[in-house]
Amino acid sequence: MNVQTPAHSADATNVEDGLAAPNFSTPVDSSAATELAMQNTLLTPRFYTTDFDEMDAIDVTPVRADWDALIGQMQSDPNKGHFKKNADWDHIDWEGMDPDLRAEFIDFLISSCTAEFSGCVLYKEMKRRGSNQDIVTLFQLMARDEARHAGFINDALREAGIAVNLGFLTQAKKYTYFRPKFIYYATYLSEKIGYARYITIYRHLEAHPDKRFHPIFKWFREWCNDEFSHGEAFALLMKTDPKLTSGGNKLWIKFFLTAVFSTMWVRDHQRPAFHQALGVDPAWYGQEVFRKTSDISRQVFPLVLDIDHPRWRRGLERLDRANRQIAAAKKRGGIGGKLAQWWGSARAGAAFVGLLTIPAVRNEVPAATRLEPAY
Repeated sequence: MNVQTPAHSADATNVEDGLAAPNFSTPVDSSAATELAMQNTLLTPRFYTTDFDEMDAIDVTPVRADWDALIGQMQSDPNKGHFKKNADWDHIDWEGMDPDLRAEFIDFLISSCTAEFSGCVLYKEMKRRGSNQDIVTLFQLMARDEARHAGFINDALREAGIAVNLGFLTQAKKYTYFRPKFIYYATYLSEKIGYARYITIYRHLEAHPDKRFHPIFKWFREWCNDEFSHGEAFALLMKTDPKLTSGGNKLWIKFFLTAVFSTMWVRDHQRPAFHQALGVDPAWYGQEVFRKTSDISRQVFPLVLDIDHPRWRRGLERLDRANRQIAAAKKRGGIGGKLAQWWGSARAGAAFVGLLTIPAVRNEVPAATRLEPAY
């Protein structure tokens, strides 16, 4: 029997069909967008690889009841058909948009598309290499979702006359190796902070619809619920082995919390016009997202960061200033610029170490792990 490829990635029931859908191709010449997505810096999304055999050996027996419930929810596919344009998609005058806002919003879309596709690539590879049916099923479902998200963002970018060549990224972008436990920490936080970011923007624009300068924000509620479910899966994976969240691994958890939070802070402060158009103060937004993410992460992490500590905001601001110095030095070029980059990097490193030394807040992890979106 011939199975027809869906006309849009939003309607695909698996990642293979999603990637083969016509809207996933890039008919627009968008070399600049692809070059931006190709960058590998501390602030840009990366592509990851890991020890797939170790992940394939995971036994979900200790969390079987919650696992089956989560997989059943994801298999019911509540967001099938959601991530494509419909009558709610307003016309956008890209040419008439403020140039600074246009540049920052495009940067936001490219970064988001790359991050979503990075997850798709990792999850699809785990599904391809695995033989453990529990793990293969999970990663097939998550790869399906991420393909839909990336394809939808690329649809939005095409209206501006650009698109990221996602197929080229798969072959050409540098891959970073992370041990499985680091994949768990980083991806769990990425999914949960993604939920917190999207739902905070969505709720803000519910209250201030005049600030919704692009229709893609209307799709954020269902989007962030996908992110939430993916984070739940990684919480359960960590629950299968108590060693992952105890002993010396607590230091790694603190490191990843600090790295993910501080990277978000610095990246968001690079987009002042974007946040001004939304009517959002980046500092307020950052703290609000950190607070939501911290509350959620109590489900599995034995500690949370003290984001109300007097040194927290000061440290983030020092890190932001150092990053600005590095960016200005790169533009300057020459020997002087190189020296200024080194100095800026040293200042950024010192600021990050300062954030790491803030005492964490201990957390008693509850016996029950599963959460539902509450914001």
